[in-house]
Amino acid sequence: MSQQETFLKIQNLFKKFGDFTALQDVSLEVYEGEFVCFLGPSGCGKTTLLRAIAGLDIQTSGHIEQDGRDISALPPSERDFGIVFQSYALFPNLTILKNVSYGLENVKMPKAAIDARVTELLELVGLNDQGIKYPAQLSGGQQQRVALARAMAMSPGLLLLDEPLSALDARVRVHLRHEIKDLQRTLGVTTIMVTHDQEEALTMADRIVVMNDGVIEQIGTPEEIYSNPASAFVADFIGTMNFIPGKVSGTGSVLVGGASLNCKTDGFKEGDSVVVAIRPEDVNAQDMNEGDENIIELDVKYLEFLGSFYRADLGGDVLSGHELYADFSVNLVRRKNIEIGSKLPVRFPAQFIQLYSES
Repeated sequence: MSQQETFLKIQNLFKKFGDFTALQDVSLEVYEGEFVCFLGPSGCGKTTLLRAIAGLDIQTSGHIEQDGRDISALPPSERDFGIVFQSYALFPNLTILKNVSYGLENVKMPKAAIDARVTELLELVGLNDQGIKYPAQLSGGQQQRVALARAMAMSPGLLLLDEPLSALDARVRVHLRHEIKDLQRTLGVTTIMVTHDQEEALTMADRIVVMNDGVIEQIGTPEEIYSNPASAFVADFIGTMNFIPGKVSGTGSVLVGGASLNCKTDGFKEGDSVVVAIRPEDVNAQDMNEGDENIIELDVKYLEFLGSFYRADLGGDVLSGHELYADFSVNLVRRKNIEIGSKLPVRFPAQFIQLYSES
């Protein structure tokens, strides 16, 4: 993937439906060969943005360039993309071979070239022995593979995926997301996928675009989005996050209930009300060393066994009635004999504490 060459450039995009603004001043660059996920809750604008890129819903204002070409006002037929929908949208009366070859036949490609291309694509998606069947004879996962093959048949510069896995059951979804990512890497096609599933975005994307209420909240790699969420919304939407009200008590310190924690307070001043955030896996109950900071003794209110780890519900008077989650390995729980009702010293590493403005 080239991080230098911009393949798709979106500038100041607005989309209105009557008085409702679905996209508000959206700007974004997608690099050649990159896999980008548009992630966010229902109604955040991610599908509207995808449809604007495809020309299916032309933006109210703003510009879109693809590979240096202004496509802002072009109809879908004049744009260079393949698209896969949640519903597969296969032709039920055509065989798998005919579904995949449909676009190639429309542009009058020679039959020998069509046959070679379809065979190549069906092999790529693992369906080379299914060509004579009809869509209804295939499973949901197989139908989605056919839809992918059909979308790639014309060798588009851009592949658009609109929630392609959401209609499948969990096991098939996990398997197919790896297959899609492998296919994308093999072909090197620039790809944009819309999803509301954070796990899909984290496992598949080179970069994630988190959207909310028609605007982009944050753009970054999965690691950046998870480890350094730019807003409380992103922190809450990606993974599990503890939020506890606090007050900045000085440069580099914040008061949470009756406890003082050292952490970065950049952008805040003494007396500011803030939301203190830390992920459950970053709450540390390992052996403490003399001089360790940010250690608080809390009560174990509840323990939930989740297979490879326990999720503990921690609280106590020191947090003024607020509770938080902490994830501990099974071995740690056994070794320290952590159980409901016990008191447990835990450490809040300063580098993992995030502060957000109180909304």
